[in-house]
Amino acid sequence: MSTNEAIVRLDAAVSALGDLDVSAWSDDTLKDQLGELSAVLCALDAVLSRVADGVRARGLRIEEPAAA
Repeated sequence: MSTNEAIVRLDAAVSALGDLDVSAWSDDTLKDQLGELSAVLCALDAVLSRVADGVRARGLRIEEPAAA
């Protein structure tokens, strides 16, 4: 996968997560999906941490973009 493709795919994942509103889910739906949601969020956390650690290992910082 090219660097540009990876960035595009990461941006798409951010967009998808930005559209997720669990407050709109019923309690039953949330309870039914909690195991799968937890697994996905934990996997995402692990992958993001690995990528961030790789950046930091090269002596670079990860910074939040300046507010527009």
